[in-house]
Amino acid sequence: MPFPRISLLGVPIDAVTMGEAVTQMTALLDRRECAHVMTPNSEMLVEAARNAQFRRVIQSAALNLPDSAGLLHAARWTRQRLPARVAGVDIVGAFCRTLNEQHPVFLLGGGPGIAARAAHALQRANPSLRIVGTYAGSPSPAEAPDIIQRINASGACVLFVAYGAPMQDLWINEHLRDFMTVRLAMGVGGTFDFLSGAVRRAPNFLRVAGLEWVWRLCLQPWRIRRIWNAAVVFPLLVLRYGRRSPF
Repeated sequence: MPFPRISLLGVPIDAVTMGEAVTQMTALLDRRECAHVMTPNSEMLVEAARNAQFRRVIQSAALNLPDSAGLLHAARWTRQRLPARVAGVDIVGAFCRTLNEQHPVFLLGGGPGIAARAAHALQRANPSLRIVGTYAGSPSPAEAPDIIQRINASGACVLFVAYGAPMQDLWINEHLRDFMTVRLAMGVGGTFDFLSGAVRRAPNFLRVAGLEWVWRLCLQPWRIRRIWNAAVVFPLLVLRYGRRSPF
């Protein structure tokens, strides 16, 4: 049964806890068609406000999980409620711990060797998890036929794509009908980097305080423009438009 949804800047966000998100994702595996799961954060909602194509994709996703503390704050500002943050790296780990050989997984994206290392970490947490392929590739249209062939040949039921937003979700949306066995495709951003140990996550107290962006800025100062969008532009847009789309 679908959970309630709220609206921020015209984008639907599912008001779910981590456990409820896993339940919803498991239910999606029983569908005949491939479901697109997204993990919107503050930066992605800023992108959706100015990118009509991305906005249409995020509005049509089967499940939009709130992947930043900024969304929880924005929900309160607009007199709505999100019960919890459902971070991408956490939901991937939690979901994969429930899977077995009946639902094989393919990891696409990340830097060279990163997806393979992330796969090992996921399998250590759940020896019953069956990962049938990892591939870095790229979202280049020229590579799409080969990547789709790899995924279909693997028999994967679950596909995680780590090309970064918005590219990963635009890529998934474009190729949803090309997947023969995939029933759930999800854009996961930097999840493979965290799982593989290539990038250290912020300490828990910073995550709880909603200050993970400070940690990311210290480790990756090149992200300053993206952090500006998340920490400054997003709150200003919410204060101005609230639940409504800016366009």
